[in-house]
Amino acid sequence: MSRSRPRQERWGPYPIVLLGAVLAVASTAVVGDPRWGGFALGVIMVLAALVRLSGGGGILAVRRRATDTLTLAVFGVALMGGAVALAWTELTSR
Repeated sequence: MSRSRPRQERWGPYPIVLLGAVLAVASTAVVGDPRWGGFALGVIMVLAALVRLSGGGGILAVRRRATDTLTLAVFGVALMGGAVALAWTELTSR
């Protein structure tokens, strides 16, 4: 009878997104502008997409890697684009 080593549990990009959401809310509270909290969360989601693309999936990987990566990247870019679009008049008037 062979003893197999217990598989180490990895959570992949999901704790990154959770931590990013907490940091985005905290940055919104500190800065006082919710647009930059959305931008920060978008950046975190794109980073999580890169982690998922590089093979980090762990025990929460129930979909294909391409599906997870595309979903995280699209939502992250959408959040960043929305934050920049909302702040566009302030950014260009300076």
